[in-house]
Amino acid sequence: MLYNVDDLSQSLLQNPGTNIDFVKHFGIPFFSQIHVGVGSTGVTAYDIFSDDGRNINNKVREVMNSITANDFVAVNEQLEILTLGWKVGQRGYFSGGIYQEFDAFAYFPKDPAVLAFEGNNDYIGQNFDFSDVSFTGEMLTVYHIGFNYKFNDELTLGARLKGYSGIFNVESIDNTGVFRTDRTPNGDNFFRHSLEDLNVTVNTSGYASLNDDGGMTVDQAAKELLSRSFFGQNVGVGIDFGFNYKMTDQFSVNGSFQDLGVVYHVKDVENYSYFGSYATDGLEPLFPELDDDEETIPYWDVFEEQLDANLRDETYANNYKYWRPLKFNAGFEFGTGMALLPCDPLVDVKPRFLNLFGMLVSGVKRPRGFTYGVTAYWDRKLNDNFRFRLAYGADNFTQTKIGVMGSVRMSNFNIYMAANDLIGFTNLAKANSASLQLGLQFIFKEL
Repeated sequence: MLYNVDDLSQSLLQNPGTNIDFVKHFGIPFFSQIHVGVGSTGVTAYDIFSDDGRNINNKVREVMNSITANDFVAVNEQLEILTLGWKVGQRGYFSGGIYQEFDAFAYFPKDPAVLAFEGNNDYIGQNFDFSDVSFTGEMLTVYHIGFNYKFNDELTLGARLKGYSGIFNVESIDNTGVFRTDRTPNGDNFFRHSLEDLNVTVNTSGYASLNDDGGMTVDQAAKELLSRSFFGQNVGVGIDFGFNYKMTDQFSVNGSFQDLGVVYHVKDVENYSYFGSYATDGLEPLFPELDDDEETIPYWDVFEEQLDANLRDETYANNYKYWRPLKFNAGFEFGTGMALLPCDPLVDVKPRFLNLFGMLVSGVKRPRGFTYGVTAYWDRKLNDNFRFRLAYGADNFTQTKIGVMGSVRMSNFNIYMAANDLIGFTNLAKANSASLQLGLQFIFKEL
């Protein structure tokens, strides 16, 4: 909702090459941007927890039958700790700051969930694929500096360098393995259970020192996480890049990518791996005549030994790198309703429009590919102190996403708020997604 809003500094975070309409800014620490967004495809809280008299187990079963392994849940939170910027020369603008971000993403592990919930009785001869298990999560602090430069009246370019300070990370992707039950009419038993090429790995960073085995209390763990908020244990680097090109006074195209970067996890790392292959027809007990000093065969112990020999789990501490979710934006904008009178000397130098109509295509790189969204918006400047934006969008979560943004300036003090998926806000339990963004800052415009 804040993309390409030329009088808000947050637009520089989404496109460092956007056109801007101010010469200096600084935010109220911890309040210049607060953003929370959640979303789920294929299922809502209402689908499971609605008070409709139906058995919850039946509702869970219906949900698991309807969604696929490509459905997902996503949570993103950003808190801008510090932001400031100022004009450099006639065409440049320097900006920098610090923000904290939490990002979690998980595909629905359909096959393992069905196996755990329903068992294999109704799925003889079908594969349960453990590649359905795929999730990532991270919390980090981002330090950034950026430069926006207007080369001429048509082209503006910008770039932003980021330093990542990791607080917590977990990932489990590219897993393999298949569980299958087959009938064996010619065998000693009726069924044969097999687990083939299992390889499930979970990498963590910042977790080992916080878990119960580390002897840390909840209060101590909270203090430890707070101490990492500014100086984390693992570091990385990334870059943003963007542009805005005015093809005519009224029509412009723009685009950007964000977080082309990586975090190297080398401290407080713990990895968990489960791997191997095994097949069994079940236990085949024998009942021989035993003497008084003879013991029965320990079938269960033998079975456990076979499992341990073929299906293994290991815990180790290998360093790993985590590529940040790459984001991209591409759009165009068309202005109507000249805000300046024909006799105004700025008409030819700096044309302004009361109405801006635009379209934006955006995406985020996830383990199995990009998630996409498209948004069309109308941006209206009522005067120099108030503007609003209405938007309609469609993405992986919903095809009817209505958003609104409002920005109010009192002298140099600015307040803005943006909400997306307003239909979902009417009943959050039925909503597939919701996001809210607000902030307080000082924006100084050119006289």
